[in-house]
Amino acid sequence: MARDHSPGARMPRRQRIAAAAALAAVLTAPASRAEIRSDAIRIGVLTDMNGMFATAMGPGSVEAARMAAEEFGGAINGKRIEILQADHQNKPDLAASLARQWFERDGVQAIADGGSSGAALAVQELVRANGRVFLISGAGANQLTDEACAPTSVQWTQDAYSTATAVVSGVMKTSREPWFFITGDYAFGHSIEATARARIAELGGSVAGSVKTQLGTPDFSSFLLQAQGSGAKVLAINVAGDNATAIKQADEFGLAAQGFKIVPMSFQNVDIHAIGLRVTKGDLIVTSFFEDLSPAARRFSDAFYARRNAMPSQLQAGVYSAVRHYLQAVKDLDSDDGAKVMARMKATPVADAFTASGRIRDDQRMVHDLYLVEVKTPEESKGPWDLVKLVTAIPPDQAFRPLDRSRCGLVGK
Repeated sequence: MARDHSPGARMPRRQRIAAAAALAAVLTAPASRAEIRSDAIRIGVLTDMNGMFATAMGPGSVEAARMAAEEFGGAINGKRIEILQADHQNKPDLAASLARQWFERDGVQAIADGGSSGAALAVQELVRANGRVFLISGAGANQLTDEACAPTSVQWTQDAYSTATAVVSGVMKTSREPWFFITGDYAFGHSIEATARARIAELGGSVAGSVKTQLGTPDFSSFLLQAQGSGAKVLAINVAGDNATAIKQADEFGLAAQGFKIVPMSFQNVDIHAIGLRVTKGDLIVTSFFEDLSPAARRFSDAFYARRNAMPSQLQAGVYSAVRHYLQAVKDLDSDDGAKVMARMKATPVADAFTASGRIRDDQRMVHDLYLVEVKTPEESKGPWDLVKLVTAIPPDQAFRPLDRSRCGLVGK
């Protein structure tokens, strides 16, 4: 039998085994190592760029995503970060078409914002099928983290349950009068009213009536007359981008002077700024972000203002936070695989300008503190964007729907 005279054969047996193991590790490493597969890390901001949600989302959401990318120097492990943008015009079919094009043609691995709830629900169905990441900031329909939840999608900023429950609880601490709802006829509007009605009933209150309105309604006179004749004394307004119009017209009708409490169910700082403190002073609003929340929030807000000449809405701040957390997970893993990145995001606490102590639950809801704020009077305000003051912080276990009430199929798995 021929002898093996190779250098390896002259090694002691233990050293030969160790060398073989090391060689195997080197040879197999490239095949198993996670990696960023595309030539760039592409994130698409899909939102309403010109319609009723454009001020609270839109171009400001794109800017917020760019700010998050810049914190990584515009690249991760040699791969540049590209922020794409598209306007879905609040049309679910167009949103789905744009998302499909991004996934199939442009190599987009994550979509941020999502815009209105109907559009976001359409995109979520695509995300469920192909494992891309969906960072939802704008849409607040409960279904997104309930029966329609998806394993690589996360609802970051607001939702109907938390917003409506907190507003109703805050108002009913001082008023037990009947409610009347003017609600936008869209997914988030329906979710808000249903959740609010449930909370009112839990607290022993009553609802005198409600009306649904088409988005883009210019004249709320007939609805306000119905509210006046209903016997209600709390008027809940949730008509998306038409909130400012409805609240101004309620003021013109003199409803506050007639003993009505005007309650915006979902309101942004940009709406308060547009309407003015004279009309909105004293309103109680639930928000997940405002610029005086923390030193980090103030720094981010001031930097955003320098670019946009406006303070960020809570939705735009949510885009910044979600994109930043996503990019950190991509960097940590050196991978853009949707399932792996989402697992890393869920394993990592969220700590940034948006929240100091957030986390992603099993139902794909990022939970964090919410804040009940009161709109300042003109005399209290120290500047054009000094709009609200903190009433109380609402911890996550009180703000968001309990997991044992969730119908998300991912809970407990």
